[in-house]
Amino acid sequence: MKARILMAGTTAALWLGGGIFAQAIQLDPALPRYERASGVSGSLSSVGSDTLNNVMTLWAEDFRKEYPNIKIQIEGKGSSTAPPALISSTAQLGPMSREMKPTEVDDFEKRFGYKPTRIRVAVDGLAVYVNKDNPLDRLTVPQVDAIFSKARSCGHPRDIVVWADAGLPGSWATRPISLYGRNSASGTYGFFKEHALCRGDYKDSVKEQPGSASVVQGVTEDLQGIGYSGIGYRTSGVKTLQIAAKEGGTYFGTDAETVLGGKYPLSRFLFVYVNKAPNKPLDPLVREFLRFVLSRSGQEDVIKDGYLPIPERIVREELARLD
Repeated sequence: MKARILMAGTTAALWLGGGIFAQAIQLDPALPRYERASGVSGSLSSVGSDTLNNVMTLWAEDFRKEYPNIKIQIEGKGSSTAPPALISSTAQLGPMSREMKPTEVDDFEKRFGYKPTRIRVAVDGLAVYVNKDNPLDRLTVPQVDAIFSKARSCGHPRDIVVWADAGLPGSWATRPISLYGRNSASGTYGFFKEHALCRGDYKDSVKEQPGSASVVQGVTEDLQGIGYSGIGYRTSGVKTLQIAAKEGGTYFGTDAETVLGGKYPLSRFLFVYVNKAPNKPLDPLVREFLRFVLSRSGQEDVIKDGYLPIPERIVREELARLD
């Protein structure tokens, strides 16, 4: 995510990791309030991102307060499960923590004759976590690559396998680095591979986890652990590292201003994909759910889950895609 999307407005509280870390977040005061529509009924199915699983649940719970008779089913096993579900019409909503790959778009287009519609719904900083008792504070992207990847495609001159290689002295120096990551079904796996590993292959020693929370839990329980996950999964057992895009570059943390401003090197949008035929109205239930997600109430849920809200300017662009 390169665009600068820092917003101004009234302050809301962001509680990361279930209320442990609080920081002020600017919720754009121009965000539209959701207005209930008539004639909305039926069932919704969502299949896709684990990263978005918790906020999808929040959205579903609050949306059902507006429409108590609707049913919503949510499955979050990884972003790569979203395109097949949309293509087979077993889901109307396809949350993804990465953009669809060209091959996934092509498969969708072969089935329907047009491309899927992508809606930006939140902002995330993909954090690099270490155990809370690890003294390390920062890494460059090439160092992250040398830790997690066997290829070192980002240009670091040597492999990083013990904590001395990452700059830690004393009793930490000879301790081996223990790696935690996501499985290949995850959009987070793909995003990290592209942006932190310069498309290089992961080391075989990465302990692949089925969900983002499992990555953070693994690092929490492993003093020598390091892993990657969305900022919404931070807990008191881990800390996030400051990251610089290159050697000699400026280090940025996962605070709201740097992530929203696109300065943090691993900033990204989170998406929901839908099937919308050109020049035809979107299914009313799908349309209203996404209108709720893009409303003030929906973006407050984004904050509750530890992610960052999008500004009214982007909301306006995404609402236009629904018409």
